[in-house]
Amino acid sequence: MSLLRDIQDAAVDGSTDIATVLRKCKVLATRLGNEKFSKWVDAELSGYASVDDLPEYRILSVNSLGHFSGPFNSGLRNAPLPMSCVPEEFREGVRHSYLTAPISNYVALINSDGDGTPQENWPADLVAYCQDKFVEGMALVSAWKLIPRNTLVGVVDTVRNRILSFVLEIEAVAPDAGEADPTTQRISSDQVGHVFNTYIAGSVQNLAAGSSDFTQSATSVVQQGDFDSLARHLAAFDVEAGDLEDLRVAIHTDAAGSEPFGERVRAWMAGMVGKAASGAWAVGLGAAGTLLGQALARYFGLG
Repeated sequence: MSLLRDIQDAAVDGSTDIATVLRKCKVLATRLGNEKFSKWVDAELSGYASVDDLPEYRILSVNSLGHFSGPFNSGLRNAPLPMSCVPEEFREGVRHSYLTAPISNYVALINSDGDGTPQENWPADLVAYCQDKFVEGMALVSAWKLIPRNTLVGVVDTVRNRILSFVLEIEAVAPDAGEADPTTQRISSDQVGHVFNTYIAGSVQNLAAGSSDFTQSATSVVQQGDFDSLARHLAAFDVEAGDLEDLRVAIHTDAAGSEPFGERVRAWMAGMVGKAASGAWAVGLGAAGTLLGQALARYFGLG
């Protein structure tokens, strides 16, 4: 069995530990020679050094609870803490949980026998600073963020799904890309980089901002005359199924003409650029024309 197929099977099999899947990906990253993929795998296995390095799926929106103490032994326990009472400069930090630990830590929390919801304590200094800001006449004595188990399950599933999408796309371009042979490069670094950006790092935001680095390799996985590869590429940038079907019809209708970019295809491109301008398509207006033009040029064998 090829390494790519081995990783696919492990990613699909929910009983295979995600750390095992990632270690297989570490082997693949070395064989592909892709530094970004290798760093992502290492960070998932060993943890992220800084919250600034976290991918979006590791930043969770959470709620907080707290215990209060009042006069004459009065108090409140497990009271919800409204964010409007938290000073604005601390609000973002307490309304989110930043998951920097190795992914195996969160798997252990998911599988733990305890019935309670995982928690993350507020810093003691913040509790002291906010002690009189919630309930009149009572002091906040402890506070914590609630991290529902299902959100942790979602984080692990996101990693598993991104790995699966990545290796499926790599296999579609180069089925033997994961086999060890240092004398043969079965897939270019640009192609691997594009697949990584699309399926793991998420390049829609970069493209929407007009990233020139991305557009250099944006069409590397589109194969000449292969509409399925074109459709997969565009679908990764939120081109909807109905729009892809319209493009298929436009290409077929224009096929009888003498020029690849026929009237129907040009009209389809104009419509998509209009969607970008109106905000109906996630890609920014400045990048939409480049994305479509490069992808279709590759499909028609023009670039």
